[in-house]
Amino acid sequence: MSPSDAPGNPTPSPLPAAERARGRRLAIGSHPFGMTFMMVFTQPLPTLALLTLGASETQVGVQMALVNVSLLLQLPTLRLVARISKRSILVGAHALALTAALPLLAFGSLAERAGGAGVGIALLCFAFVSAAIGASNTVWFPLLRAYVEPERIGRFFGTLRTGWHLTLIVYFLGSQAWLARHPGDFGPLFGVGWALGLVRIALISRLPERSERTGERIRIREAVALARQPAMRRYLIGVAWGRAVHAATIPFVVTLMRREVGFDDSQVVLTTVAMFAGGLASLYLWGRAVDRLGAAPVFFWSALGMGALVLALVTVRGAGPGTLLAMVGFFFAHSVLSAGFGVADTHVLFQLTPSHAPSRALVLAAVCVGSLAGLAPALAGRLLDAALAGAIDRLDVYRVFFASMALLQALAFWPLRSFRRGGAAPPAQ
Repeated sequence: MSPSDAPGNPTPSPLPAAERARGRRLAIGSHPFGMTFMMVFTQPLPTLALLTLGASETQVGVQMALVNVSLLLQLPTLRLVARISKRSILVGAHALALTAALPLLAFGSLAERAGGAGVGIALLCFAFVSAAIGASNTVWFPLLRAYVEPERIGRFFGTLRTGWHLTLIVYFLGSQAWLARHPGDFGPLFGVGWALGLVRIALISRLPERSERTGERIRIREAVALARQPAMRRYLIGVAWGRAVHAATIPFVVTLMRREVGFDDSQVVLTTVAMFAGGLASLYLWGRAVDRLGAAPVFFWSALGMGALVLALVTVRGAGPGTLLAMVGFFFAHSVLSAGFGVADTHVLFQLTPSHAPSRALVLAAVCVGSLAGLAPALAGRLLDAALAGAIDRLDVYRVFFASMALLQALAFWPLRSFRRGGAAPPAQ
């Protein structure tokens, strides 16, 4: 029996309709600021910044791994939910992320440090930012769960994510123009991202919440026990599989373009703009499709399509206008399909999660998926470093790597094939 179900701890009433509507408005309004801050300090700018400082493939993989492994912090943070308001946890952890990011605003001084010290300092900053973001995300989805109507989950998240994709397109277009004129100067770009993160605090501090404070301790084993449910187990296996392959692929597409093919930072950032444009163009439509058709067909076509796109990377040769155009097309199309997979993922997860006590299930999902997705890029980076060390043709190493990732990506839909429309009934509200 969970604390929320125990005698003397009645299930809290749902938020009034007006509060749910206000929560949706504040979530949609604050999310562009929060996601821009998160993306600026987690991916893909950190990859480019680390390459500028001379980082190896292993170090690039470690940075990406830290973004996902930091989700393990959600387990100890979960214990606080029974005693501290979710809003306080969200605001406090976000403030810690802002503090940890401050040294990166002086990126120029890191680039001047010899002997790899700059790489080490940057990795530490990125690690602490990721850790704080991971802790704050413990309560973000549980807060949102109280605002969403079950039959409109897909449309809500399509709208929510469309807004921050539009903001990131504007941000990265500006970044592309800046780096074209100031190669390697990432400090001002981190500064803009930091300022946007500061704005977010004013908005999230007003979020309403459906309290899960019971005064009793939330036990981690209660969350872990949810993995025994067949539907949750299938969800965790399939989504962790898909996310791990994605996390192990995209950073090394950037590394391939920058280090092996020879594109400069501004050209690589242009592909980032294409990535967010793909999400912007498709998220709302994916939301409607998932609400109408169910998640399974979206999982199937998006996983298969992403696998085909990754396989196409084996044809990449030298730098040139044609190759750059092809890479822009790759990131746009891959983002369209990844957006569909992500909306279907959230749709299924919210159906498996009770609105009155969502934290256990949502933290379980984040930790399981994040742990596997965190190990994947670190392992991929280590394998690439080892293979590249004795390679005659470095591009051949990347071709074998992307062919392997393509197969794994295409097969990620298999555990998720049963989540058809009506196949995972929403739990009691």
